[in-house]
Amino acid sequence: MIPFLDLQAVNASYKEVFAKTFTSFQEKGWYILGDEVRLFEKEFAAYCGTKYCVGTANGLDALRIILEGYKILGRLTEGDEVLVASNTYIATILGIKQAGLVPVLVEAESQTYNFDFDDLENRVTARTKVVMPTHLYGQLADMEGINAFAKANELLVVTDCAQAHGAKDKNGNRAGSLADAAGFSFYPTKNLGALGDAGAITSNDTALVEVIKKYRNYGFQERYIAEYEGINSRLDELQAAFLRIKLRDLDNANNKRRAIASYYLEKIKNDKLSLPSWDGSENHVFHLFVIRTKERAKLRTHLEAQGIATAIHYPVPPHKQNALAQYAHQSFPITERIHDEVMSIPLNPVLSDTQLEQITTALNSF
Repeated sequence: MIPFLDLQAVNASYKEVFAKTFTSFQEKGWYILGDEVRLFEKEFAAYCGTKYCVGTANGLDALRIILEGYKILGRLTEGDEVLVASNTYIATILGIKQAGLVPVLVEAESQTYNFDFDDLENRVTARTKVVMPTHLYGQLADMEGINAFAKANELLVVTDCAQAHGAKDKNGNRAGSLADAAGFSFYPTKNLGALGDAGAITSNDTALVEVIKKYRNYGFQERYIAEYEGINSRLDELQAAFLRIKLRDLDNANNKRRAIASYYLEKIKNDKLSLPSWDGSENHVFHLFVIRTKERAKLRTHLEAQGIATAIHYPVPPHKQNALAQYAHQSFPITERIHDEVMSIPLNPVLSDTQLEQITTALNSF
């Protein structure tokens, strides 16, 4: 059986260094906001090309904390609107709601799965204060267009980079440096994955970073002295240590993902399948390789019979979720079609040539 993702295999090459790191962690005896977090924040900021990185407990919190920080600074007010993709993962929307802001869903574009710019323009109101694109599946949104749109409408830009670690635009600027602030997840399945939950914020905004460093730690200005009401959302010291190790290999792992994607795009020949739209640049790191078909259930059964596991990212769009019932009356035809048709096939750096050939042969025989 070819698993959709084998995390033990992905992390196998780090087994010995992880063990040494854990021993060192135990011997230091500093478990919260220590040197490992500080060093990871420094190294990840340098990697992304930003002045700052602030570690958080997870990616959802990262997005929420950015917005809470802007509220503390007076740049946002409860009830302000945030433009967000209608086909994003639900965590993006939950982060907005938990910060007391209002998500305004924007229709997707059918090729890249990022914002439909015509719909984006139509969603702006007097309460719109933020635009929050998601670099879905690992492909950068059109940040040049989004930043121009934001400037014209005097909006903040906050990016959801949970799937796009290391992606670069045409000028070589990485995800995390293309907006006022950005949120990352290091959930174990991500291109840069921890061995548990973890997240981070990147930004060049000194005032924002000063606020969110306090906000993630109860709002403490100093120990036990709270400047304002914060939350507990700190990057775990041990996870930071593991992430520092894996960060060194991230570009190499992303290059392997692109090579596999190139293989798939060349070898998959089946008119029943729609393949990802990609220009071959470094703007995509292929966190997922997502195909589309109107016969998804049949295709999954066909592949399973040949020992190939798949996944669906995501089966139910946000506006159809019970948790977001207030959006149920809204219609997003392209998003709904995307969610009905998408299917993710295995793509990760440890897939063998034999496995890749087996997967493409099975897809072509459908």
